[in-house]
Parts: sequence; C-alpha cells; structure tokens
Amino acid sequence: MSESRSADVLARLGRVLTPNYRPTLVLERGEGAHVYDAEGRRYLDLLAGLAVSSFGHCHPAIVAAVRDQVGKLAHVSNLYATEVSVRLAERLTEMSGFPRAYLCNSGTEAVEAALKLARLHARKARGEDRFEFVAFDRSFHGRTFGSLSCTGQPNYHDGFEPLVPGVSHVPYGDLDAVRQALGPRTAAVIVEAVQGEGGVRPAPEGFLAGLRSACDDAGCLLIVDEIQTGMGRTGRFFAHQHDGIRPDIVTVAKALGGGLPLGALLTSEEVGAVFVPGTHATTFGGNPVVCAAGLAALGLLGDGLIERAASLGSRLTELLEGVQARNPELVREVRGRGLLVGMELTLPARPLVPRALELGVILGVAGDHVLRLAPPLVVDEADLEAGVRVVETVIREVE
Repeated sequence: MSESRSADVLARLGRVLTPNYRPTLVLERGEGAHVYDAEGRRYLDLLAGLAVSSFGHCHPAIVAAVRDQVGKLAHVSNLYATEVSVRLAERLTEMSGFPRAYLCNSGTEAVEAALKLARLHARKARGEDRFEFVAFDRSFHGRTFGSLSCTGQPNYHDGFEPLVPGVSHVPYGDLDAVRQALGPRTAAVIVEAVQGEGGVRPAPEGFLAGLRSACDDAGCLLIVDEIQTGMGRTGRFFAHQHDGIRPDIVTVAKALGGGLPLGALLTSEEVGAVFVPGTHATTFGGNPVVCAAGLAALGLLGDGLIERAASLGSRLTELLEGVQARNPELVREVRGRGLLVGMELTLPARPLVPRALELGVILGVAGDHVLRLAPPLVVDEADLEAGVRVVETVIREVE
C-alpha cells in the first residue's frame, strides 16, 4: 500500500466533511491495544479511542456478538421490544445496583436524559418547581445544549451562547461553594467522579460523600457522570464506588458499547418512574446490534479486567512518577485512578501528541498542560513500559 493512500483519504475528507475535525492519521484496523494505519504502520493506543475501546480493538467476543446479532435483526425502534436490549438492561441493573435503566446512543445523550429526568422528577414526583443545576469548573459533560451548559469550560461555549439558563458552576472540590449555590430551585448537582477533560482530577477525599449529604439537605438529586470512568476503568465498576456513595442518577457510555455507540442512564425506581410514555425517547437507543456488543463487553468485565485495571493502573502511575522523579523541571504532577492517568507538565502538552505518534504511540491531552493516558484494560505491562519510555522521550525533546 503506497504512502499516498493516507494523503488521498485526508484530502478527500477535507473536501466533504465540515472542518471541526483535523485528523492527520488514517487508521484501518486494530487488534488488542494496537491499531494500524493505511500504510500498515502499527501504533500502541494508550488513549483507547478516548476511553471507548477498553476491551481492546476487535475483541473476538464483541465481534462475534455483533456479527450474530446483525444477521438476525439490526433495528426495530423502541415501539417494539427485543430480548437483547432487555438482557443488557438486566445486566446493567444487576451490576450497578440501580433498578432502572434508560438506553441511548452516547454519553451526551445520557447526560441530556439525566438533566431532563431531574427536572421532571422535581415537578411530577415532588410537585416542586426545581429546574436549576449546579455543575463544576473544568467539568465536561458533552456538546449538546444541556450538557454543554453544564460543562465548566468556557472555551467550549464560545459562539454558542446563550446557553441553557439556570446552571451555576463552582470550584471542583469546594463543598462550601456547593452549599452556597444550592437553593429551592436546584433540581440536581452533576459531577464527574474524576474530571477527565478537565485535567484528570480525581474527586478530593470526602468530596463525593459531602455532595451526597448536601444534595440530601437541599432536597435535590445527585447525578454522577461516569461516562469516561465507568465500566471498570478506575478499578471499580464505577469510580464513585471508591467513595461508598449512591447517586440518584448515573450516566455511562464510552466503553459500554465495546467500541459501538451506546450510552445508558441508571437510576432508582422512584426517580425513573417519571419517565412515562411521551416524556423522553430515542430512535436508535437500545439498538439490538449495539446492545449485543454491550452485553459482550459486560461479560468480559467478569474475567478479572476490573481488578486488572486497578493493578495495571498502579503500575502505570508508578512508571509515570518515575518520569517525574527524573524530570522534576518538566513534570508537575501525576494523578488519576486506575487506568485513567494524567501527567501535568510545565510545558504545553498538545505539541507532544504528534511527536509521540511519530514514535508509534497514541496519547491524548486533557487541557493545555496535561497528557492523558487511558489505555485499553487489556494492555500488557510491557506495552505500558514501552509507552512511558516514549512519553519521557517526547517531553525531554521539548526541553
């Protein structure tokens, strides 16, 4: 395959797609923790498709489940039931402990559903006119208007104002600020157990428990966004479980579909009951093919991958802390949970990503100065060591 293949695809992309994406690499296939470009070059994927491909690329169990289901029934809409979507919901409720699930297509859709559900619950179940939300600085919840309005990063807002009214943002980790922001019109607080796009920042000790208490005192719901942190990535099924709390609503997506677009909202019997016919819907949510992929993905978690994420996450943090110790003038901090780790640098992080790509490693960023690593849960230790060697190489080159 000639070198012109990638250039040809990228040139055609530039002629027909809107320019909000500017890829420089054309990928054609993947296997495990590696992907291959149009010229056959292999890359170690330490970002896992933005924490989507947690089970690696083209896991045989997921591929088989998708092939089987697409040969039977690809789509029917939610006017009808399919056993595979019911089985997925059963498995999700069993593993999470939440008795009700709403299936959708993405994390943003799950957040939108959560926001609507919180308002509807206040009005229909409690008879209270609660419609405001408290969210956090540096948070990220999606790009649709509701989720964008809750996202606490003004650069994502630029050009889309006015946003949905009634959202206030407070510093992440500041319980006093939360309590001051809560009021009789607050429908919910929405929070990430680990801020992903905001710099890979785990919740400070006691913060999530304090949020739970504050929401109870204020009579509002607590929504935990587990879109990036769920499905075992942090060493528990959900990251909030490290803190021993129970939210009212949890959103999950990314890794849930095993590489296919699948999201879900999980909630209690009492809160979920207000989603009656006509209140909320999705054409593709609960699609049989993606539900088959999701079922296969959930099945793989039972093979010790959650525990593996905890142990390999500790090893990855140890390796990166070694880089920090050798380069204290370049690395401010290493932080994260499980296999979601950020390295905060004293230099801009974004220019390091294309250089790492040249060396065969896919990295991500989480803000201006943070390199983000979210490798597949199936990655092996040798690949982590090789990837971290590339990280150290690229940060030293910029020095």
